[in-house]
Amino acid sequence: MNNHEPEPIEGILYSDNGNISIAIENGQISAIHRLEGKKAEQKLFIAPGLIDIQINGYMGVDFSGPDLTIEGVKKATKALWKAGVTTYFPTIITSDISQMKTNFAILAKAMEDPEIGKSIPGFHLEGPYISPIKGFRGAHLEKYIKAPDWEEFQEIQKAANGGIKLITVAPELEGAIPFIRKCVNSGVVVSLGHHNGNAEQIKLAVDAGAKMATHLGNGCANEINRHHNPLWPQLADDRITPSIIADGFHLTKEEVRSFYKVKGPEKTILVSDALDLAGLTPGEYIRGERTLELTPNVVKLPKENVLAGAASPISKCVGVMMDFTQCGLKDAIRMVSTNPAEMLSLDNLGAIEQGKRADLIIFSMENNEMRIIKTYVAGELVYAQQ
Repeated sequence: MNNHEPEPIEGILYSDNGNISIAIENGQISAIHRLEGKKAEQKLFIAPGLIDIQINGYMGVDFSGPDLTIEGVKKATKALWKAGVTTYFPTIITSDISQMKTNFAILAKAMEDPEIGKSIPGFHLEGPYISPIKGFRGAHLEKYIKAPDWEEFQEIQKAANGGIKLITVAPELEGAIPFIRKCVNSGVVVSLGHHNGNAEQIKLAVDAGAKMATHLGNGCANEINRHHNPLWPQLADDRITPSIIADGFHLTKEEVRSFYKVKGPEKTILVSDALDLAGLTPGEYIRGERTLELTPNVVKLPKENVLAGAASPISKCVGVMMDFTQCGLKDAIRMVSTNPAEMLSLDNLGAIEQGKRADLIIFSMENNEMRIIKTYVAGELVYAQQ
């Protein structure tokens, strides 16, 4: 081994509790050795890095805001490394189209940055082609919501330098089905969200290639018809993989358990949906032309009595999911790393296997709470607990 290659990384393998040592070469996992009979002094687990495909901002950095800079993206990325997130999709929500283009251009530059670029494989566009109806639109501003427009989306994608890999769309909007088909044909994953689509509209969208549901159970009106609503058709269609916000506040324990029983660990993805306010001091903040209230647990939009986003990184969702569903660590990591990697064709991520990129986290689990000790991106130590 030459002097440049990092020392082997040791820990308890998250999937079977065996002690392992991982050798790294050129940023990739070159070998995995079982350490028979060797007892770890501390109970430290090793798992693939967490992948968050829906995150609106972090530590005061708003990916949709007017003040976004590459320095801001760096700040957010480094803060996410501390939370065990090695890969994420900066998410831009419904706003003025020129603002969206400006911000996607900044994110595209950040993607090329040698220090943080490896952690940003693409972007998520959540809106503006979503339901304008109160409740279903969530905290998205109605004045910027519109019907799908393929030419316009191509302009936004051009500004993003082709980086938009995931888009959230409402299937009931005029022109949504052909729009979904075009997105899928262009290599963009389509997720249904912030919508009031009926069973037929949802089926048509999935037939056209949509394969996800964005934060299922959220982005939904507070009162819906008990038979005819967007939840049942999305749960009933095996082709849909929902993402859920399992922070303990966006969904009740019973909702999480029911969604999990229907979809299982194979067809569930955890997302944080964290806002830029995540990590800041609780209080009132003005963001994107609206007054938001940050509590220790969630971000609220009091004016419309809806949640505006989460206040926790995705590492919190791991423990909550285990607590709510009684699933094991193996399945929890699957939903927060392996599944998003597969859904977005990140073929070199999301698993501890020879040849995969060495994006790894070392952590302890205390009372179902994940505590990140070290984070590696492409074999490089990017965070170590002080």
